Parts: sequence; structure tokens; C-alpha cells
Amino acid sequence: MAGEPGQSGPPNRDPKCTLPPEKVFSIQIGTELFRLSGASLASDAPSYFSRFFEDQLRHGGDTSNVRTLYIDRDPTTFKEIVKHLQGYFIEPKDGSQFVKFFADAQFYRLPRLISQLFESEIFVQIGDRDFSIPRDFFSGPGDSPNFFSLGFAAFFASPIEVFPGLDRQGLLRPPAITPPTVPNRSGAVFAQLLHLVRGYPLHIRNETHRAELLRDCRYFHLRGLEQKLIPHHISFNPIRKRDEIIIRLEDVRRSGVHVEEMPRPGGPYPSDLSAAGWVTYSRPFVDDKKYDLVVEIGDESTILDLAGKRPSFLNLTKARITSLLQIIASKKAEQTKSETPTVVSEDRIWANLTADTDLTVDGESTSFPDIFRDIASSRQSSEEPQAKRRRIEEAAITRPWIVRNGQWRICLQPRQNGDGLDFILVAVKLDVFTQQRARNRARVFLGS
Repeated sequence: MAGEPGQSGPPNRDPKCTLPPEKVFSIQIGTELFRLSGASLASDAPSYFSRFFEDQLRHGGDTSNVRTLYIDRDPTTFKEIVKHLQGYFIEPKDGSQFVKFFADAQFYRLPRLISQLFESEIFVQIGDRDFSIPRDFFSGPGDSPNFFSLGFAAFFASPIEVFPGLDRQGLLRPPAITPPTVPNRSGAVFAQLLHLVRGYPLHIRNETHRAELLRDCRYFHLRGLEQKLIPHHISFNPIRKRDEIIIRLEDVRRSGVHVEEMPRPGGPYPSDLSAAGWVTYSRPFVDDKKYDLVVEIGDESTILDLAGKRPSFLNLTKARITSLLQIIASKKAEQTKSETPTVVSEDRIWANLTADTDLTVDGESTSFPDIFRDIASSRQSSEEPQAKRRRIEEAAITRPWIVRNGQWRICLQPRQNGDGLDFILVAVKLDVFTQQRARNRARVFLGS
């Protein structure tokens, strides 16, 4: 009997299949002959097999006259499909076997196997390593749709019609399907991304290692995971009584930018600024709260004119800071229901250094009560050696400051004439040089 011992009939038999369960049918796959019971064929029906033999029985009327079904396909793959028809669970070992199962399941029209394969893991080779990934594995906020879900959506359109327009009647071979491979990415890096998604901590060795992870996050379109990996620091400032996030300018995303109204008097913000608001930030897909934004701008791309209180920016940084400030202006216009947000221009951007700013000038840590207001007081100070006072004064008055790296808060200040807003970059921490020799001192020899 085709059923398992102790059972009255075969399991999972399709009630619409009219094949006699005890009848044995012959199927020739390539060079090998397979003999399957009607019960096995009915376990995943209607199918190419069940319809072929049902048609034979309808026209011949006698089970002894049923012809052998011949299909020129891989008998090794069909051996696994036979196990499926006999009631065993089959699972592909790699991407190559998966596409063989999938192509043949479609060609043979096995609905149960097709459904099983559509719900199975994604098999893909990345670099020189094989991976099996649950289809909902990258389903966190920002991580879907991604490279895999989009790739498989196009690769296998739907369980109903995968090869649209294909006439299977009399067809000996279905179209070839190439196993999913990503040869130009690193399997080792991808394994670390999987490790992170599973919730395990990952030690990021250095910035080169972080860049590798971020590059592949962007390639695979894992935006949520990318936001977790970008360099940042979140802390609670007990003096300001505010949560803060430090993030690089190039990593700021529009959707995470917010403008917060100026709090009531006596709050944690500087009293010398009549601010219309401060900029806060939350990493898209990751943070559920807003933090005061401290944006980091490096690459020696900021130049400070101390006398004019003006920052200027070089190269790509100029475009990035202009874009960020324009986003802030748009967000502020939305708050105030203004139809025309302030257009960002150089004359609207100011720099502000306060007594709280941590300064390193030409490699020396320096404290200024207020660099714009108290230059004169530093000349009269008896606490600093005369040579150091002279050097500080000369740097502060006659030379522009090249900011090697800087961290800034951003606030909005209404213009007195009512013509829109100014943008104030309040310095938190600056490492600057004013002389070529100071820059040369920071150089390193190649290979050192």
C-alpha cells in the first residue's frame, strides 16, 4: 500500500486527483526510470504528472495501457523531488540546488513544492561563501525592501506564474535559472552583518573596518543597519540637562533633522543668543527620541574668520553644510507655516565661540573667555607667558583659523529686520591650526 503503516490511506492526497492510489506509473527522467504510485503523485497535485496520467486513463480506459512519461531532465534532482512526493521534507543545500528544485517544481507544476520553496530561505553565494537567509531576516525598520527581497521578487515573480508566456505542453526543458551570486562583495563582511542582525555585538576594529561594513550595508540597501553602524556618540549632558548626539556632517539624513523651539527662559541654552530654535536629530529607523545635534566637520574643510565671525567651507563640505542648513530652514518654515523658507547664503552663516568651547590651537590647548570679545584682555593677562600671549594674539588677529576637526551645535536666530533667519554654528570642540608649520607637524611619513 502507498500509505504509511497504521494509516488507512496516503497522507496529503489531493481529493481532486483521480489516479488509482495503488497503481504504479512509470516516469523516465533523462536516463533513469522512476516508478511512482498514484498515491505519491496525488500528494502534490494537480501536477504535470497527474494530468498526464489522468489523460491517459481517460482516453485508454485501462491502466495497463498507460504509457511511460519521458522528460529530458536531471535525474539527480528528480530523486529529491521523488522524496518530496513520498512525503519527506526536502531542503536545498545551496543556491545551485535551490534553482534546480525551483525550476523543476515550476516545470512539473507541483503546487505544494512551489509554495514550500517560496517560503524557504534565500540561498545566495556572496564572494566565495554560501549563505542561506530567512526571507524575513532583513525585515527591521529601514532594512526592507533590500537587495535580496527586490532581487528575488524580480527573479521569482509569483508562485502562480514564474515563467509567463511559456507553453509547457510538450516542452522538454524549462528556462535555465542562474543561481543567485554576488561575486563582487566579501563573504566575510556579509557574515559580520548577519552577526549584527542576529543581535550579537560586533567589535569594530578601526575606521577601515567600519567603512567596509557601511559600504556593504549600502550595497545591500540595509539602511536601518547602516544607521546603527555610522560613527556617532549619544550621551546625556548633565550641565545642559539634555541628551546629545554627535554625528558627522556626511552622515546626517534629512528625515532625522528636527527644529526645536527655544525653551522657556532659564533653560539650558546660552542666554546671549536670542535663538528661534535649536537643531535636534534622531537617526532614521533607529532612534525613537530626539537628541540635541552636535555635528562634526573634519577634513580641514572649515576656515574661521575670527574678526568677522564667519565660517567658510571648502569642497564637498560646502555643499553638504548648505544642504543641511536649507533642510533646517525648510523644517522651520513648516513649523511657522511660512510659505517661503529662508534661502541659505554665506552672509547668513555665523560662528560663535564661547567660554565652553574646548580649543586646541596649533597643537596647544588654549582657553579663551570669549575669542571675539576678549582679545584685548589676553594682552593684559599676567597668567600666561608673554611669548605665548603674543603667539595667541597674532594667530587670533592676523591669521584665519583652519579647523582640522570641529564639533558644532546649530541654532537659528531671527534677523532684526525680520528678513528670515541666520544660522549660528556654536563651537563645542575645535582643533585648529593657524600656521603651515603646525599642519606639517601633524604629518606622518608614509609607511610609519
